[in-house]
Amino acid sequence: MGQVYLARSVGGRWVAVKVVRPELAEDPGFRRRFAREVTTARRVGGTFTAAVVDADPDGDPPWLATAYVPGVALDEAVTAHGPWPQHAARVLGLGVTEALEAIHGSGVVHRDLKPSNVLLGADGPRVIDFGISVVTDSSRLTGTGVIVGTAGFMAPEQLTGREVGPACDVFSLGVLLAFVASGSPPFGEGGPQAVNFRTVYEEPDLAGVPEPLRSAIVEPCLAKEPRERPSTAEILRRLTGDGLPPTAGPDATGWLPAPVAATIRERVTAPLLAAPPSAHVSRMLPPGPPTFDPVPPGYRPAAPGYGPAQPPHAAPPLT
Repeated sequence: MGQVYLARSVGGRWVAVKVVRPELAEDPGFRRRFAREVTTARRVGGTFTAAVVDADPDGDPPWLATAYVPGVALDEAVTAHGPWPQHAARVLGLGVTEALEAIHGSGVVHRDLKPSNVLLGADGPRVIDFGISVVTDSSRLTGTGVIVGTAGFMAPEQLTGREVGPACDVFSLGVLLAFVASGSPPFGEGGPQAVNFRTVYEEPDLAGVPEPLRSAIVEPCLAKEPRERPSTAEILRRLTGDGLPPTAGPDATGWLPAPVAATIRERVTAPLLAAPPSAHVSRMLPPGPPTFDPVPPGYRPAAPGYGPAQPPHAAPPLT
């Protein structure tokens, strides 16, 4: 889709700037979808999302700047350090569920909740990337028969072309928590068609998910029928009761597995490269190409999946 750069706003705030690739920027349909992403992201607030700082979906190229979250992506954390203990998975669930409440409260369904779209910061998890989200009171921009989402994390109704709502994200939350607690995706691995078939017609493999997290949270979230899944409010209630061990909220890294917490502390405290005075993402500054800082060594781009940060002056001009 593009690249994500580390930059500074006119006020000196560090931001993550998603810049669309030139060949995609020439596609009118893609521009409409990107404009929808910007509008959707601006609708969503809350502590556990990355706030939009500025954007120009009509620019050449289009771009979107969000608050920079120094930390590690959830998929990277699990891949590098293995499954999490139940205590940590539960606190993660609290943060992600609160993010979903904010997203759904804004009239938005994310539709692509997965580990690479959850960033772990020092103050808790953040849900990012609203590229395929849908506003519940708007018409669809995807064509009939087009499946949008990630195999293994999509709900059955996404895969069968039925109407999607907040329960779709609840299903994805169940998949995410199963992956974090066991280290394996509950519908297995393989080609998308095989994984999608198992998601719709077979039961998940939850052997590695400990109790009571499995029966209290994960299994109900993975119900095939949307109406049988718990609401986000009910999930929060279960995560703070129902026999699950007590814990503090995600306000520090102490709730995380020790290796993951150490990685986050390193990335939070590592010095960011000094940006030259011309580095900006604001359209209020005089026209001209901005200069971007590369992400420091060891940092992951703020929005995983869009490629590595580029050296200074390598970014396309923003106007």
